Amino acid sequence: MPLFTSLEEALKHFFGYDTFRSGQKQIVEEALQNKDLLIIMPTGGGKSLCFQLPALLKPGLTVVVSPLIALMQDQVDTLQDNGIGATFLNSTLDYEEMRSRQGAILQGKIKLLYVAPEKLLAEKFGSFLDQVANQVGIAAIAIDEAHCVSEWGHDFRPEYRQLKLLRDRYPQVPILALTATATKRVRQDIITQLGLRQPQIHITSFNRTNIHYEVQPKDKKSYSQLLQQIRTQSGSGIVYCLSRRSVEEIAYRLQKDEVKALPYHAGMTDERRTINQTRFLRDDVQVMVATIAFGMGINKPDVRFVYHYDLPRSLENFYQESGRAGRDGEAAKSILFFSISDRQKINYLIEQKSDPSEQRIARQQLRQIVDYAEGTDCRRTILLSYFGERFRGDCGKCDNCLTPKTLEDWTIEAQKFLSCVARCQEKFGMMHIIDVLRGARKKKIEQYGHHLLSTYGIGKSRSIAEWKMLGRSLLHQELVSETNDGYRILKLNKRSWEILRKQRSVQIAVSDRPKSEPGREYNFTKAEAEILFERLKQLRKQIANLHSVPPYIIFADSSLKLMAQLQPQTLTEFANISGVGSHKLKQYGEQFVSVIREFCQVQKLPTPLPSHSQMATLQLHQQGLNVDEIAQKRNLAVSTINTHLSELIEMNQPVALNRLVQLDKQQRIKGAIEKIGADSLKQIKEYLGENYSYVEIRLVRAWWRSHQQ
Repeated sequence: MPLFTSLEEALKHFFGYDTFRSGQKQIVEEALQNKDLLIIMPTGGGKSLCFQLPALLKPGLTVVVSPLIALMQDQVDTLQDNGIGATFLNSTLDYEEMRSRQGAILQGKIKLLYVAPEKLLAEKFGSFLDQVANQVGIAAIAIDEAHCVSEWGHDFRPEYRQLKLLRDRYPQVPILALTATATKRVRQDIITQLGLRQPQIHITSFNRTNIHYEVQPKDKKSYSQLLQQIRTQSGSGIVYCLSRRSVEEIAYRLQKDEVKALPYHAGMTDERRTINQTRFLRDDVQVMVATIAFGMGINKPDVRFVYHYDLPRSLENFYQESGRAGRDGEAAKSILFFSISDRQKINYLIEQKSDPSEQRIARQQLRQIVDYAEGTDCRRTILLSYFGERFRGDCGKCDNCLTPKTLEDWTIEAQKFLSCVARCQEKFGMMHIIDVLRGARKKKIEQYGHHLLSTYGIGKSRSIAEWKMLGRSLLHQELVSETNDGYRILKLNKRSWEILRKQRSVQIAVSDRPKSEPGREYNFTKAEAEILFERLKQLRKQIANLHSVPPYIIFADSSLKLMAQLQPQTLTEFANISGVGSHKLKQYGEQFVSVIREFCQVQKLPTPLPSHSQMATLQLHQQGLNVDEIAQKRNLAVSTINTHLSELIEMNQPVALNRLVQLDKQQRIKGAIEKIGADSLKQIKEYLGENYSYVEIRLVRAWWRSHQQ
């Protein structure tokens, strides 16, 4: 393994990125110090790299516990495409394949092993892991989707509870627990259940800054609205529906309207779901129409839009599902269609629950997602406050913030509202408070004597809708609190008392008219970049099909967009693109640079100028030094010098080709290129035979290309 002078150098070598995302570097440093860690990082925040990079820099094997086979396969494919030794062991493998992979692990060829918790805890596998610990060493144990260990988490799995046995069996091996969402209660449960020892806890922001959030009214024309919007979208997308029947209907209608769409729900066979998922991951279809069954195992980073055609059951579900969009950090959209009838459908489903406490909590979750849909505050403020994170508002990337607001002073109304909460002894929810303020004649009010309160009837001048708007805004701005046990009782907090004591004013936003068209910011500004981006996507798809992997494993959309914008026409320039590591440069560089160069020639875009490093190589070449001498003098690899020379030739710089390749070989190589084309070095070499090296072919091909301009 090469020695690295910095973590950034290692990051670029293995993964092609120049800088770490927020919080990643500190986590990697602590992982290298063998500390136990609890990492809470939202979907698309880069959790995987936090254990993958330390695994590559430490001796021994890192074991990754993952609950889903699809997720294992996807991560292993991605790592292998970066030239990294990774594998998985699960029930999909036959005996011979299992033995082969175990052999590679014991020979030290594998750095990351993905296993399901059930497999990890099996007695036979435990014996194998002991053998690994003795022969190779276990560097760390990373437990992905760690919220599954907690019965208060949103996807509790009993088998995760047994993972504490790993701490008992390998007490010196550090444990890293990772999850996308976890409340304070769940975080503590993870620490206890996994036996983490004084773990460093890292919680990054839940704010997905690249996602545009929007709510649209749902009516009889909503399908036409959905169809029209999907037709204008580029890239892949997901449409979430509440029921299997709705999934089938929307998928069928989209297919009839010539949109490449497939359904996905729990009522389908495992085989059909797997086929549809694979086709979506590999960009054979644009849209997946799905229930919440299409969830945690989806690691596709280039989903550009998520539509909720029906109302989700909770705000947490909405956050998780909308978070499938834009995992690569590029601009993405989350659109929610909202109607009161959807609320009634979910209420009906809640009534089918037999446990009264489950019903109560489900109704509170429903009210929270309705508050999001009907709220006038910044959508991010609403979402992040749900996870206990404060946000200043005015994000500029949601429909509410893109709609000019008239900020009105509602301090007096807020004082009335909060005073009523206090006089009702902080034992009631929002609707009861509003009924008291408006002087409603209801038995419940008289039963508690609230018709005798000084706040009874003082809010008749405002409508129920206006009081609800204020109540929601107070909650979203954390100016009042509520219990989270299903009863949703309003409670005063420190800020509430500041309002009552006239130490804090309250302003709420009232919508006016849109100031810009949502989505406009997602368009590229240059037509050339758009065309080149689509051509690069076509090349990526061809390569992905050849290797039977999803296209995003070859390169992320963000890398392709950089290629389209910067138009690197040499391998040296291509290596500087974010996402291009050493392995991908060797594997795909020639093909992508060739497409970019051809595009630039057709568009008559300017030829790049030599870099400072290339000019230094050229000067030594002109002084008569051969390739080995130049490499030694510059302390660079011979392959780097040969790359410089071929790129200099293509830029029409004065390189003496005759000193590098014999004349008769030049003629043969030129003839081969004329006959079979210049795209594939491998095909040219196979045509010419063993007497011709790749270096000679690349140099002559560079000369040939320079004379085609």
